[in-house]
Formats: sequence, C-alpha cells, structure tokens
Amino acid sequence: MLEIEDLVCGYGQISALKGVSFTVGQGQLVALVGANGAGKSTTLRAISGLVPARAGAIRLDGEDVTRADPRAMLRLGVSHCPEGRRVFPHMTVADNLAMGAYLRRDAARVRADLDRIYGDFPRLHERRAQMAGTLSGGEQQMLAIGRALMARPRLVLFDEPSLGLAPNIVEQMFSIIGAVRNAGVTVLLVEQNAFAALELCDHAYLLEAGRIAMSGKGADLIADPHVRAAYLGG
Repeated sequence: MLEIEDLVCGYGQISALKGVSFTVGQGQLVALVGANGAGKSTTLRAISGLVPARAGAIRLDGEDVTRADPRAMLRLGVSHCPEGRRVFPHMTVADNLAMGAYLRRDAARVRADLDRIYGDFPRLHERRAQMAGTLSGGEQQMLAIGRALMARPRLVLFDEPSLGLAPNIVEQMFSIIGAVRNAGVTVLLVEQNAFAALELCDHAYLLEAGRIAMSGKGADLIADPHVRAAYLGG
C-alpha cells in the first residue's frame, strides 16, 4: 500500500532522513522504533506532506505522492495523529471531531462515524460539549485518535500515542490502535515504548540516525541482542 524509497528530507541544513526505504502492506500494523532524533516523526511528517522530500519517493498504491500536500494526502485516505495530540483547545470535543471530517461531503456517513467514535470512546461522548483544552492527557489522546478516524482513512499515521500518559492509559491506547488495525485500517506507528510497539505490530523497522538499521517481525527485533540492549532495557 505504502512504499518509501530512498527518502531524504530534513530541516534547514540538517538531513533527518538519509535514504530511508520501507513498505507498509495493506491492512498491516507496521512500527517504526528508534531513539529520539532518529527521524521517526520526520518520516511521518514527510508521508503526510508536512515536510518536503529532498530526494527519493513516496508511493501510495503505486501512485507517486512525493510532492502531495497534506490536504491531498488526506483526500487520498492518509490521516495523521500527531505527537503531542495537537487538539484545538478552545473548541469543544464535538467540534474537534467535526474538524477530522472537514473534507468529507457524505453527511449521513459522517454522523454514523461520529456515533461510532462516541461508542468506542464513551468518555468523549460524556464530554462532547467540553473544551478540549480542559481534558486530561489520556482524554486528549482519545480525542486525537477519534479526530483522525473521522476522516475515514485507509492509512493512519500514529506519532507517539502513549507519550506522557499513565501506564493504565497507555495499555488502553495500544488496545485502541490494535482495534483500528483489526477493523481493516492500515497503521504506521511511531512509538517510544518500543517493547509494546514490537509486541503489537505485524512488521517493524528500526531507525537509527536517519537510516533503517534493521527490519523484521516484532518478535525477531525483541529477540535481537542489539535491540534489547539499546531500546528494551537489556
């Protein structure tokens, strides 16, 4: 479904990605793991059109989308759930969810999707008239996920969904992401909690200093001595 080939991009004079290549198959949950500064978030931002590629290619279903902007990527079915949640703090929960569907014109299906999101996240339904900035961190993450799903995406990019959350909420977040994959949506997950990501994923890539250093099934990376020593606490 998604193919990244020799992707180079960065900020100013710094190249954060130095020839990254990987694929994400239809219906897969693929994890990108690595240290802070390895280029994981930049990879997602490049895919969604927020950071321009300097070289290489991004293809979606065989179509070159390397130069597509964020609006075009969203229209193609790629939704980005960003690091730090980035909810609209002075808008209600309901209005934040509506923003996720702002490009859609199928009003009846939007209402059905909103009902489904409220069913999956009862806390959001309870707080639908509340300003998003007053929610807890876990509730804001639920809202960010719900907003991304309101676009009815084929591919969701999750960037550090467990960051800053309490352990019991982290477990819930990974359960939700697994359910998204099980519903047939393709997922590309960037996550500092490497062990949890590797346990959940179908395939994983280890990113080090802007390059893919290793790839394989999650269990294979968990068993690898380098990965265990560097990213899993030995």
